[in-house]
Amino acid sequence: MTKAGFIALIGEPNAGKSTLLNRMVGAKVSIVTHKVQTTRTRIRGVAIEGESQLVFVDTPGLFKPRRRLDRAMVAAAWGGAADADIIVLMVEAHRGITEGVERILEGLQDVGKGRTVALAINKLDKVKAEVLLSLTKDLNERFPFTESFMISAEKGYGVSDLRTWLAERMPESPWLYPEDQIADLPMRMIAAEMTREKLTLRLHQELPYQLTVETENWQERKDGSARVEQIIYVSRDGHKGILLGHKGETIKAVSKAAREELSEFLGRKIHLFLQVKVREGWQEEAARYSEMGLNFKDGNV
Repeated sequence: MTKAGFIALIGEPNAGKSTLLNRMVGAKVSIVTHKVQTTRTRIRGVAIEGESQLVFVDTPGLFKPRRRLDRAMVAAAWGGAADADIIVLMVEAHRGITEGVERILEGLQDVGKGRTVALAINKLDKVKAEVLLSLTKDLNERFPFTESFMISAEKGYGVSDLRTWLAERMPESPWLYPEDQIADLPMRMIAAEMTREKLTLRLHQELPYQLTVETENWQERKDGSARVEQIIYVSRDGHKGILLGHKGETIKAVSKAAREELSEFLGRKIHLFLQVKVREGWQEEAARYSEMGLNFKDGNV
């Protein structure tokens, strides 16, 4: 008897959702950086636990939206939660019940009503035991969580217990994906996300939120390697200069890091070519949202 179902990971930006997804799946399928709001799409990672196939939906972080892109990301997050069999709310132990967590708890009163919703308090190693217990009690008084877990997504503490619990509660079903598939994102999108992660790590302040990466061409070669061409869209001419760097040093470093990670991920040689284009107002173009797996109309005020 096999089981399969969807699990939505929700929480504030930087709560550790992407880190948990990657640990559950056992491979890097979601962008992980120190900057907030980096996950833009509902990335699905697939894990096997016994007879259960767990399909994780790493939703964009829930925050107070300011721009069209923000609103589309928040809509995608709640949409992912509404479609899932189980919702897991991740809260950072050392930050506790912030204004953002309060907003999510309010949203759960509707979306989580009558559903299986688990609480995962992340980064347990950052606070004392009594603080963890007090926070768990406070959160359970605000919402009737089915179960509570204390974990460290980065170090792996408590993750196997959460994974086993999720597997036991999956509905009876044939597996939804082939056994060796770890994500349902097209490889072109995973490649674009890898490059965007390297850009986000390299660049500062607002610029990472003003750019997007698209894989324009993917050509398989006879020797088993692949030629991958990507376009980095930025909003202004000034951004292009920052992205290229002095004598092209920044873009070269980003290209090298993304190429190496993509080659390792696929287990074969990748020839990566990056091009930077200025496209004013790309955040108002429906085509860019489709490429990111977001609904353009969800960004309407």
